[in-house]
Amino acid sequence: MTIKVGEKLPGGVFMRLREEVPEPVQVSALTEGRKIALFGLPGAFTATCSSAHLPSFIRSAKAIMENGVDEVVCMSVNDPWVMQAWDKDTGASQAGITMLTDPDGTLTKAMGLAFSAPPVGFIDRTRRFAAIVEDGVVTWIQEEEERGVCNFTAGETLLEAL
Repeated sequence: MTIKVGEKLPGGVFMRLREEVPEPVQVSALTEGRKIALFGLPGAFTATCSSAHLPSFIRSAKAIMENGVDEVVCMSVNDPWVMQAWDKDTGASQAGITMLTDPDGTLTKAMGLAFSAPPVGFIDRTRRFAAIVEDGVVTWIQEEEERGVCNFTAGETLLEAL
């Protein structure tokens, strides 16, 4: 079952690289007492993620934070080295976006947002979504209805929801 408004994010651990060493980031530490914009996507360097979804948040991150959000977070089922390379390629962190991974899809599955497409190597990847999370509780969430588009989950759409 997909996580809904009013539900708490599951406990767990994201990963990121810090000085080339994987570092865990507890969901509770990321969200406790904070308002975050969280968006998830199928994978770094993939078509729609690179051409539409992440760029929409790069364009909107500053305005999102000016509207009371403490942090804009991108999550994907990738390893932290791939996510760091994608960050360097896109300038996401320079735009104010924290790039985190869910390496084995545990959080994605716990949120009910996993999908698999074995022919292209996607196993338990994150479905495209965007959410506002306040003190660990989802207060707004949208998921794309079609593949290959970024309408309901774009940075501008989340900004309008604020």
